[in-house]
This record gives sequence, structure tokens and C-alpha cells, in this order.
Amino acid sequence: MVLKITSLQQLYAHEFDTTIDVRSPAEFAEDHLPGSINLPVLDNDERARVGTIYVQESPFLARKLGAALVFRNAANHIEHSLSHHEGGWKPLVYCWRGGQRSGSFTWMLQQIGWRAEVVEGGYRAYRRLVSRYLYDDPLPFQFVLLDGYTGTAKTELLTHLQERGVQVLDLEGLANHRGSLLGAMPGGQPSQKAFESALAAELCGFDPTRPVVVEAESSKIGSLILPPRLWSAMCAAVRIQIDAPIEARAEYLVSAYDDVLSDAERLKDLLSPLRSHRGHEVVDGWFALIDGGNKLALTRSLMEQHYDPAYAKSARVHSAEIVASIQVPSLASTGLKEVALRVEQVLDQF
Repeated sequence: MVLKITSLQQLYAHEFDTTIDVRSPAEFAEDHLPGSINLPVLDNDERARVGTIYVQESPFLARKLGAALVFRNAANHIEHSLSHHEGGWKPLVYCWRGGQRSGSFTWMLQQIGWRAEVVEGGYRAYRRLVSRYLYDDPLPFQFVLLDGYTGTAKTELLTHLQERGVQVLDLEGLANHRGSLLGAMPGGQPSQKAFESALAAELCGFDPTRPVVVEAESSKIGSLILPPRLWSAMCAAVRIQIDAPIEARAEYLVSAYDDVLSDAERLKDLLSPLRSHRGHEVVDGWFALIDGGNKLALTRSLMEQHYDPAYAKSARVHSAEIVASIQVPSLASTGLKEVALRVEQVLDQF
């Protein structure tokens, strides 16, 4: 049996018990269908070996070796990873293009009695749907941007809003990056394709009749690029401005960025490229604060001499409509819950 997919919504709504990606671990690591597990029928080295034989020696020899490896690895998966499944188990299998790897594995599962099906066109068909959804089709959502200077706890506000049932698109969470020069997170960022897969899955789960709140970002988050249609929609969106005094913002950033602020050498490496933008005297002043261990003074200086001027310049370029400005005297967690309530009240207008 073959599953022909015509839209992401159809794919995400499938009723299979498990989605199995039988591609190599390297292919799976770059990107995969959300929620799928990796049971490779050829590992990275085996796939490279078969491909080399196909190109340099003979397609027949490559297929013969590939078949032996595929069935050997598939048998191992059935004996170990899949042995606990009962007779009614219904898996969905895919490989790169819905060809021999997924076809062979699905056939084996069917012979056992499991109700396995293969994705027609494999990962390539899925990737075309993601690309069409994010790059070609208009996004059917009304976005509302949370805006404000660095350190106004916008990302944490998204969490409080989500807890209140508001539709929230957390781009920094999907990108595993805090969206600034010092924003790198443990584990690194996903690939561009994996980011787009997660983004498409998130968007497909939203109700287009309700607003979607997203933090104001640049067109790149770390090394990842926002799809142009999403970026254009964000640029045109109305904004809710979050304002807080610089003292509160500095205290908040000391806590939020403690991992970076506590690593003096890494912090200096990150700030050094700003010499060409802010000048040697300014950066040397930051380095002196780092050496003195004065995190609070450093974060305030970074805002006053780098982040706030950059934000003000960007705001002049993007003259967006601000539908509400919310003053936040304190950025403590209890205060942010009250701010989330006020944001939700603004959203009720849409």
C-alpha cells in the first residue's frame, strides 16, 4: 500500500501509529518528518559504499550489495527495535524518494502481518510540500508582533501567553537561538531544512481565524533564515510594544544570559567583531567590565552603546503600526503574568 500525500495538513493528520524514516542517520539528522523515528536500512558508510559501487563499477553490483545490507539491517530492526509491537500495529515508512529502501522494508513488515504503508515520493515529496507551504503559498494568518528593546522579556512573555491559550509562534525556540549576538544555545542550531520542517508543522497547527503572536525578529535568527513570506508578513504586522526601564532590563539580562556572561573568554570573542561598528574604546570598556566581573554594568553598557542604538535604527526603517504600548516596571515572573493578561486583552480586539 502507498500513501499519496497532497498537503502538509493531510500528512500531519495521518492515523498511523509510527512514522519510520529508513534513510541513513546523516540524512535523518539534516531533516525528517516531525515525530518520525530513524531505523536506517543503510548506515552512513554503507550508503556511501553502495553509491560508489553504483557509479564506479556497476548498478547491478550496487543493487545486489544494497539488497543484502537492507534486508540484514531490516531484520535486525524487526528483531530488536520493533519486536514489542502487536499484530494491529500500523507504521508509515519513507526513504529519500519512496523507492527501494522504504519499499523493501515495508514489504517485510507487511509479510509479518503489520499494516505498513510507504509514503509515495518519500522525503522529497514531503520537502516539496514544506517548500511550497513556506515559500509559495500565502500564509493565512494575522500575525501580531511583540516588540520592544532588548531585555524586555519578550520570549518569556510568549511562554506566559501560550499558557493562557494564545496562539504563539516561538521562532527562537524553533531555531534554538536567542536571536542576538550573544544568543547561541547549547546543542547548536538545527539545519535550515529542519528549522523549516518545525516551522511548517507549527504553522499548520494554528487556527487561521485567530491571531498568532510572534516576537519581533530580524530576517535571520543566528544562522537560520526566515522564509521570505513569513518575514514579509511579520514586517507588515501590527505590534504591541513592551517598555521597561533600563535598570529592570539589565537585571533581567544578567539572569537570562548568565551562561554567556560567566564565560569571559567566549564573551570577548563574541564582542570583538563589534570593534568595527562601535570602536575600540567602547569594546575595550566592555572588556574591562568583563575582567572586573561586573555583569550588571556590562549588560547596561551593551544596551546603551550597542543594542538600543541598533533597535532605534531598525525602528526608523520599519515604521510599523503600534496598537498598544505596555509599561512594565518590573520583569519578575509574577509581573510578566500580569503583562501577558494585558497583551491578551489587546488581542481580543482582533
